[in-house]
Amino acid sequence: MGKTIVFKCGGSVIRELSDEFFENLKKLAEEGWHIAVVHGGGPDITRMLDKLNIHTEFVNGQRKTSKKVLDVAEMVLSGSINKYFVSELAKHGLPAVGVSGKDGGLLVAEYLNEKEYGKVGRITKVNGQMAEALMEKGFIPVIAPLSMTAACETLNVNADLAASAIAGALRADKLMFVTDVKGIMKNENMLSALTPEEIEKLIAAGVISGGMIPKVNSAVAALSEQMEEVMIVSGKGSFLKEDAFIGTKIIKQKEAVS
Repeated sequence: MGKTIVFKCGGSVIRELSDEFFENLKKLAEEGWHIAVVHGGGPDITRMLDKLNIHTEFVNGQRKTSKKVLDVAEMVLSGSINKYFVSELAKHGLPAVGVSGKDGGLLVAEYLNEKEYGKVGRITKVNGQMAEALMEKGFIPVIAPLSMTAACETLNVNADLAASAIAGALRADKLMFVTDVKGIMKNENMLSALTPEEIEKLIAAGVISGGMIPKVNSAVAALSEQMEEVMIVSGKGSFLKEDAFIGTKIIKQKEAVS
């Protein structure tokens, strides 16, 4: 398969994605890139749980997922958000197919810690053939982060980790974490490239905080011999300029200056 790029779009930015973002995707597709999208949906899930008066609790920053919560999460992730994203891609001339990690056995998982987190999974295997088949036929797979155990139980999984795992299985050339900012900022300046060691220091200093911490940690975890860099880019504007990607690159190490 040719050049492949995986985008992870957070639930907080999905409904704010700009026309420029979709035009960038179209340009990449026209240039021969195979594109896959993994999306979250935390805010929409929270709103639906509140609407249905379903109580939830958080453990170590992660939603504890009961059977009722999982049913709502699957309804929102595989339903309203997934199909919204597919529709937005179609509006911009990009054919897409909405699936979840359950389809085609894409994401296989085991319980992360059933007692603490409920029906939340840790990905143990990725079967990328279905996504590859869609991309080879010119479709963009839009993937909701749900998984199944070996016993075919449904588990919710972290979308950042799902995107990292899928990118690895697809041998993707690039992995993009799409947020509402154009990259990692320090004193209103965007940092162009960071190593894992520099990221640790910025987290300790409070420069990287809140929801950006799990994103950069997932980006670092995605680095491998195949995946030499991961980027954090904006979905609220253009992330391409003259064929160059705009955002913060997360790389294993910087080349020594001689």
